[in-house]
Amino acid sequence: MSQIKYTEDHEWIEIHGDGTATIGITDFAQEQLGDLVYVEVPEEGSVITKGDAVSVIESVKAASDLIAPVTGTIVEVNHVLDDEPEMVNEDPMGAGWFIKVQIDDESELEDLMDEAAYQACIE
Repeated sequence: MSQIKYTEDHEWIEIHGDGTATIGITDFAQEQLGDLVYVEVPEEGSVITKGDAVSVIESVKAASDLIAPVTGTIVEVNHVLDDEPEMVNEDPMGAGWFIKVQIDDESELEDLMDEAAYQACIE
């Protein structure tokens, strides 16, 4: 069974039962950025550290970063975003995911928000 958590930087992280997680930006974030024109995803096998910028997101309005919500190793990258960055606008919490990671320290998940807390954060 998976569980979704959120960051104050507007990333979502779907935690799977096998120690891996899928990460992307929230619907709120993509709405704030507007139409995305470029997404730079990191390399598979890269080690990411919680709080570090791991991906560049450029839109018609601004540039932003995907901030790592956890420390871990990237096990899969969504290369569809190389050619179709608009996928993030169309389905930010589905086909518009950015990376999948093997989580190093699951205790870091305790710092993340559940959906109710995130909704209160963006209101």
